[in-house]
Amino acid sequence: MSGGVEWALHCCVVLTSVGEPVPAARLAQLHDVPPTYLAKQLQALSRAGLVRAVQGKSGGYVLTRSPASITVLDVVQAIDGPGPAFVCTEIRQRGPMASAPEACTAPCAISRAMASAESAWRASLAGVTVADLARDVESDYGGGALAGIAAWLNTAQG
Repeated sequence: MSGGVEWALHCCVVLTSVGEPVPAARLAQLHDVPPTYLAKQLQALSRAGLVRAVQGKSGGYVLTRSPASITVLDVVQAIDGPGPAFVCTEIRQRGPMASAPEACTAPCAISRAMASAESAWRASLAGVTVADLARDVESDYGGGALAGIAAWLNTAQG
């Protein structure tokens, strides 16, 4: 999983705390990450329909849906794509002890195990929403943590 997933999830959680669009540069400054790389993650979220770019002097990014309807899996897929994390290359058909292709009509034990783990992983991520993450941030850092971030975003002029 790419680092962009972490950054995108943090941005989505932060966007739950504000009513106005937040410029990509402000989000980058808040997280101390390179603005150009974060902008790419925000563009991917926008292409997936999770955030919307608002143009103009007061422009920036806003969530397009309720945080309760955006799952962690939605964000992962927006950033890293919908493909599987594990891709079988049929290594069992190579080398001096290679299996014949006709003997490899069903997935091998390794491929089956990885597919099972991927299925469980995706189900777990689909069961956690951005709203859940925001609640956990508030719980972890004390009530008002996101309000403090929103205040910083609205007042600090880095």
